[in-house]
Amino acid sequence: MNADPTVLIVDDEKHNRQLLTELLQHECRLHLAKNGEQALARARELQPDLILLDVVMPDMNGHSVIRQLKDDDRTRDTPVIFITALDSFDDQKIGLELGAVDYITKPFHPPIVRVRVRNHLRLVEQRRLLEQLAMLDNLTGIPNRLRFAETLEQEWRRCLRHALPLSMIVADIDHFKRINDTYGHAEGDEALRSVAQALKWAIHRPGDFVCRYGGEEFVLLLPGADEAGASAFAEAVRQRIATTPFQTLDGQPLQLTLSLGGASHVPTTSSVSDALFHAADRALYDAKHAGRNRVVWANSSLTPNEASAMQAQAAIPFARPC
Repeated sequence: MNADPTVLIVDDEKHNRQLLTELLQHECRLHLAKNGEQALARARELQPDLILLDVVMPDMNGHSVIRQLKDDDRTRDTPVIFITALDSFDDQKIGLELGAVDYITKPFHPPIVRVRVRNHLRLVEQRRLLEQLAMLDNLTGIPNRLRFAETLEQEWRRCLRHALPLSMIVADIDHFKRINDTYGHAEGDEALRSVAQALKWAIHRPGDFVCRYGGEEFVLLLPGADEAGASAFAEAVRQRIATTPFQTLDGQPLQLTLSLGGASHVPTTSSVSDALFHAADRALYDAKHAGRNRVVWANSSLTPNEASAMQAQAAIPFARPC
């Protein structure tokens, strides 16, 4: 289990907070709140792994608190265990219907409290491991398209808040079908893994991101990088792949090259626009038609009007060479 899971204890009685702290201080990192308002503020700030929430509190009871937790994207998935002296069937039914995962009744039974908290923290860790695995491409081990969509939304909003450019690069292995046809799919898989690792090692800044988008196509996100910096990075990546000695599984030399298309945009709306991806993808299409093994950048950063026009243009199908 994670060595430092975080638990938020919410109880208006100081004695109960102290007792739970003594019981759990060696199990996890603890934070305390003595009322509903504090609980909501600290839950949003700390993003705890588990919340132990008293039901009967003045001003805002536990039922009101959990309703607000479940209505907030930041805390919706945080498991909540109710701690209460109300242990009737109806009380527990109400709490579970509101989204609580368990009940701890007062007076506390220390071994039961420890075991229940430990079990729920283990479930949190297992769920997160499964979520992480679901976000990875099983062939290359780098993030997949699902993780890309999540990361793009996060970085788009961050760039929006700070008025920063967001650059995107779409990269495609040249003549990949020829590799599969000549050497077999096992060699094609090895080529994908090799390129994925080379791209992974190419990014250095916090926030930079690479994923396998699908097939032989990869996408890189460079938050805060403008067109000049991002296009120079793309060219460095192209040169690195073109000059790296790759080998087939039986030791034969294999020349790999990439075509790359890129686009830069300073977000101006809270909703993520598909225009940035379509602009980079069109630039990749141009790089393929211009002879492959090159970088083509979209003409300029997209204005809101250009973004709308690009979204309309994206509905027109086009065929990209291998």
